[in-house]
Amino acid sequence: MNKYEINNKTLALKPKDKQTVVYEDKNTFVVDDTVNQIMEESCNYYGSTLEGRKEGASKLLKINYKVPIVIEDVNNIIFFPTSSPRKKECIWISLNNIKDYYQKNGMIVIVFNNNKKIKVKESYKVIDTQILKATRLGCLIQERIKKNRKKS
Repeated sequence: MNKYEINNKTLALKPKDKQTVVYEDKNTFVVDDTVNQIMEESCNYYGSTLEGRKEGASKLLKINYKVPIVIEDVNNIIFFPTSSPRKKECIWISLNNIKDYYQKNGMIVIVFNNNKKIKVKESYKVIDTQILKATRLGCLIQERIKKNRKKS
C-alpha cells in the first residue's frame, strides 16, 4: 500500500525500515511510507501540518518533548509517541483505542478495544505519562469545542 490516512480505526503506527506497519481495528498491513510521512500526510488531510499540530499541543500542554497530537478534532483522534519522534523506533499510538496496558517481561503490552495487542520497549512510567498527556490534550480540546458551541 502506498498512501494511508489515519482514521478512527487506526490503532498504532510502528516503523519497519523505511516502511510502516499499520495496526487497524481488523487489519494489520505495511505501508511504503515512514511513520513520520504518514503522520504528516494525515495532518495535511485534515487541514493542518504535523508541525502545526505539535506546536498547538505544545502550547496547550506547556510541554516540548514527546508531544501528543490531535490528528483530527471532530472525532477526537489523538496519537502519542512512545519515544522522541526523531528516533527511528518511535511508535505512534491511538489514545482513543486503548483498552488497557500493563508491564510484562520488561515491555509494555498495550491492549486495544478489539483486544489486539502490541508490545512496546518503553517503561510503564513513560507510557503512563504519555497516555496522561494525550488524555489531558483531548480534554482541553473538547472543553474548547464545547465553549465555542455555547457561544454560537
